[in-house]
Amino acid sequence: MLYYLFEYINKVFDPPGFDIFRFLTFRSALAAITGLILALFLSPKIISVLKRKQIGEAKKIDGPKSHWSKAGTPTMGGIIVVISVVVPVLLWGDVKSLYIILIVFGTLVLSAVGFLDDYLKVIKKYPNGLIARYKLLGQVLVGLAIGSVIYFSPQFVGINSITTVPFLKDINFDFSFFYIPVVVLIITATSNAVNLTDGLDGLAIGVIAIVMIALAIISYVSGNAIYSDYLNIIYLPGSGELTVYVAALVGASLGFLWYNSYPAQVFMGDTGSLALGGAFGILAVLIKKELLIPILGGIFFLETISVIIQRLYFKYTKNKYGEGRRIFKMAPIHHHFEMLGWPEPKIVMRFYIIAIILAIISLTSFKIR
Repeated sequence: MLYYLFEYINKVFDPPGFDIFRFLTFRSALAAITGLILALFLSPKIISVLKRKQIGEAKKIDGPKSHWSKAGTPTMGGIIVVISVVVPVLLWGDVKSLYIILIVFGTLVLSAVGFLDDYLKVIKKYPNGLIARYKLLGQVLVGLAIGSVIYFSPQFVGINSITTVPFLKDINFDFSFFYIPVVVLIITATSNAVNLTDGLDGLAIGVIAIVMIALAIISYVSGNAIYSDYLNIIYLPGSGELTVYVAALVGASLGFLWYNSYPAQVFMGDTGSLALGGAFGILAVLIKKELLIPILGGIFFLETISVIIQRLYFKYTKNKYGEGRRIFKMAPIHHHFEMLGWPEPKIVMRFYIIAIILAIISLTSFKIR
């Protein structure tokens, strides 16, 4: 909203210095600062409300025993992150941009699905929260909506179903008629992957911040005709506006991490993890970097794969030997390292380091093409 106000003032009155609000980099910086300040301001207030309402994490019997002491820690803190992302985007972003409309829509809907799941688990005391098929339905509907808009919108004509192939020059892959189902799969997978990763203090939100910094750079160059031509990637007019959203998310994540780092004062719950995971997938789809997800989101990919392998191997050995066996001491894989005796902060920090390395590899994949 302030973007349009300053644009109007600049156009009508032409005061010195106001021209700076046209620049994407300046507005992105403002969005990041606003998101950070909002998260730092809102966190103690919302944590206080959650404590007063006794909205805390339930004791997880199937988790590591070291986590039992975390029972009662305020959860549903994802509200903090979502508010601290959406408000700066509304203030400093071009809300008429189709890119902004789609990413904000996906974030809010998936956050609502996660909020309903948290509400049923924590407040209504339903053991499993929202029934899995209903949660999946929400994710699928978001994927269908976003995939359909991109596939049929005139703004994406000629590039609607193609994606950049990492590391390979002059090669784009066309999903063709499978594009919409692929988008559904991506958004569902990424939202669930971040949800699985959100098991240690500061782990998911910190990795998301690292991933989003890389996506901010990619969004910016994809919307710049000169840079995209130089890097030989798909030019997406208007996609640079996503940088404002991503910058706000990075700022909000850092502000939330202040309270979510070990020992956590608040958990984001499904309210935050589904929204942020979905946002990761939606951004990759919007900037045509779907095939980069397993690399850039390697931590999330590893967490998900560890759960799949554990379950498949357990079922296989149970059918073959009559007794289920496990490859990992516990899944997702961050719990495996906990069971090996690694301190929680060490696991989180090492996962951060891996995420940074993967982000660097993802960014260099454009240049070495």
